[in-house]
Amino acid sequence: MIELTSITRIFHMGEQSIYALNHIDLEIQDGEYVAIMGPSGSGKSTLLNVIGLLDKPDDGSYRLDGKTVTDLSEAEQAQIRREKIGFVFQSFHLVPRLTAAENIELPLILSGLAAAERKQRVNDTLRAFDLSDRAAHRPSELSGGQRQRVAIARATIMQPTAILADEPTGNLDHQIGVEVIALLENLHQTGTTLIVVTHDRELGDRAHRQLMLRDGKIMTDKKT
Repeated sequence: MIELTSITRIFHMGEQSIYALNHIDLEIQDGEYVAIMGPSGSGKSTLLNVIGLLDKPDDGSYRLDGKTVTDLSEAEQAQIRREKIGFVFQSFHLVPRLTAAENIELPLILSGLAAAERKQRVNDTLRAFDLSDRAAHRPSELSGGQRQRVAIARATIMQPTAILADEPTGNLDHQIGVEVIALLENLHQTGTTLIVVTHDRELGDRAHRQLMLRDGKIMTDKKT
């Protein structure tokens, strides 16, 4: 379970202090499907980055699965990210010089998994995401939808308990975007917590719970 208590994140611009997150209290249960919505600058991505341990709050407490993680070292937080959290970004964040298979394999290498098991898991994942015929292609040789499928495959190959997606359909046309969301929702149906940041009302309406942010505060929190 994700538990945020009075989480605050402040950015300083000259003499001005801007509250990206302003004393956020939030609980997300295991297996929930949550959309984080709001206008640009409302704090959506900052909240996702705090939940994903990519950014540290200036104040407040964050407990993940009953363990306080706000004060852990960078190495300890990195280990939790590898084991528990998968990330999907609008810009894919694939390594350009690596093939699709090699991009998917990266988390397994970082975890120290043996080569034979890595190969088997990568091959299984390529088949599951209909990417076997693109295994040797680099990102520049893939379509936008294929790149996002590679990114989702990489995010999920460690079997994380939560997937965090920041505008996952932002660079895709509508039909490909629908297919990408279907992939994420299929993973959610297996019990994975799914948290999606989006500007897209149609996409937000697919979630089972919507958080509406404005000026770093949760204005509404409703089940759909």
